[in-house]
Amino acid sequence: MQAWQVHENGEPSEVMRLEDVETPTPGDGQVLLKVRAANINFPDALLCRGHYQVRPPLPFTPGVEICGETEDGRRVLANPALPYGGFAEYAVADAAAVLPAPDALDDAEAAALHIGYQTGWFGLHRRAGLEAGETLLVHAAAGGVGSAAVQLGKAAGARVIGVVGGADKAAVARELGCDVVVDRRSEDVIGAVKEATGGRGADVIYDPVGGEAYAQSAKVVAFEGRIVVVGFASGSIPSPALNHALVKNYSILGLHWGLYNTKNPKLIQHCHEQLTELAARGAIKPLVSERVPLGGAAAAVQRVADGVTTGRVAVIPGLTEGGAA
Repeated sequence: MQAWQVHENGEPSEVMRLEDVETPTPGDGQVLLKVRAANINFPDALLCRGHYQVRPPLPFTPGVEICGETEDGRRVLANPALPYGGFAEYAVADAAAVLPAPDALDDAEAAALHIGYQTGWFGLHRRAGLEAGETLLVHAAAGGVGSAAVQLGKAAGARVIGVVGGADKAAVARELGCDVVVDRRSEDVIGAVKEATGGRGADVIYDPVGGEAYAQSAKVVAFEGRIVVVGFASGSIPSPALNHALVKNYSILGLHWGLYNTKNPKLIQHCHEQLTELAARGAIKPLVSERVPLGGAAAAVQRVADGVTTGRVAVIPGLTEGGAA
């Protein structure tokens, strides 16, 4: 089969190589899945760079989120078990963690439902307790993680403010349903958010960016507000001033979604049921901005790493260069 292999750490476009390899053999408790679509996540770039919290042995195939097909023809969602990741024709996954793919979504959309939307659901509902009528601020609102949080926030009845970088991403954020869009490249984020909230600030802030975005969050969080720390796509990990959290009476909540797989896996299943229901009634639908063939995976992972994409980019092994499946 064909699979992208990383033999040394570095930038995805430089270290990912498409090779002919043996189809992997699943171990105990694992299943072999035919990859129908693999969604690109920022952690795929971190894996290539050797900067992720998990460092699989070299060589490995990146791709942490797929819609796959079982040997008996069922469409499922899975997080492949590295080193046999999703940017390949076949991947391996833990059988106990495989979830049914929602009928309402095509392969690329289904592949994009798992990590980003589970993270959003756990962050907004399990950790922050978002309530209808509250104001939700989402950083990087047009990106893969942010776009999921926007849709989930709207589905929960929140007023959503999206922060983006650039006019193109601002247009995407509006299409996603943001009530207010702030372009950090041309607007003062702090001033714009305070104006949009009458000076009160945001009740819940969803931050997958870190760095300057977190500094802005601390200045616009409302009384009894909650800042959900999801990741550090900016590459800068902030050091919160806890005296500030005390004086302004707000909470800083960390979210490591992957821990639920071992700490409380039943919640993963419950969340998937909630997401499947939301997808069935059209309340959420992953924004897939690009569908690329397997041969285009390295360049696409690099674009995600560089922050120039919107929504999700999906790798479709059965897609030809001309775009036909």
